[in-house]
Amino acid sequence: MTPVTAPRPILGIETSCDETGVALLRWEPAAPGQGLLAHALYTQIKLHADYGGVVPELASRDHVRKLLPLVREALAQAGLTPADLGGVAYTAGPGLVGALLVGAATGRAMAWALGVPAIGVHHMEGHLLAPLLEDDPPEPPFVALLVSGGHSMLVEVQAVGHYRILGDTLDDAAGEAFDKTAKLMGLPYPGGPALAALAGSGRPGVFRFSRPMTDRPGLDFSFSGLKTQVLLAWQQSDQSEQTRADVARAFEEAIVDTLLIKCRRALAETGAGRLVIAGGVGANRRLREELAAAGAKDGFKTYFPRLQFCTDNGAMIALAGAIRLAHGQHQDESVQVFPRWDLQTLPPAA
Repeated sequence: MTPVTAPRPILGIETSCDETGVALLRWEPAAPGQGLLAHALYTQIKLHADYGGVVPELASRDHVRKLLPLVREALAQAGLTPADLGGVAYTAGPGLVGALLVGAATGRAMAWALGVPAIGVHHMEGHLLAPLLEDDPPEPPFVALLVSGGHSMLVEVQAVGHYRILGDTLDDAAGEAFDKTAKLMGLPYPGGPALAALAGSGRPGVFRFSRPMTDRPGLDFSFSGLKTQVLLAWQQSDQSEQTRADVARAFEEAIVDTLLIKCRRALAETGAGRLVIAGGVGANRRLREELAAAGAKDGFKTYFPRLQFCTDNGAMIALAGAIRLAHGQHQDESVQVFPRWDLQTLPPAA
């Protein structure tokens, strides 16, 4: 197969967890933010709410039901047919193995039927490159803070595919800590957004929690101890609605301060002047404000994807896949997924 070149659009498929995302993107290196033709997203929040978390088997089955209708929806939005596609990109990992297999099998089958190349995309590379969808994309080198339900990671990016992990999650990731803490405090699923919303009405200074692992050198993250502190503070309080908001605010401040301290360390260590923030927690209002203010003070520039592209979506997969397909990379006809996948093992794009 020959490398994909513009202007043929790429279909992106995301099914790593509990969102089914589909997008169509025409990769234009000179104007990456202008190439998105359509995107459609379905979330399984209602499906999993009764269980208080994602049930992998239910997630996989729902992807089967929703994926092809979303592909048809995106094609209709863009005014395209499958014959117009130049390639297919799908999330190959990391994620829930059953959910990944739904997207990978569908994407691989479509590519084979259409005679176009297909590429399996690393989910975190998709998040890392999501700011390239904006009108003012970051130019490498930069440092990326990837914060989601399963990852809290600092990555030095020299180019697409040239990644060095500076710090990683040792136990609970930031998004996971948000969700678990919210559940401990009786907030509805999904807990992270509910806790962040509640924090807005909390009073500053009523509670204060530690900033984990900031009293020692290093860039790794650990939030399990912070979760325990919050649990004890909540259990020993009057558990009123105002106290719930006060605890939520103190918890959010601790998470944001910790991420900010680590980002400043990573920028100092690498000498980079650009910071990319991506992943579901990247939608947190306080985090965005604090990092932007720190950048203005310290002299580094911050880049965020728009809110709809912070959480899992097909657009980021279409983008990452389009870049690699444009450089001649593609998969063979086998269907392979990787529930665990080291970002540093990816080949360079060029």
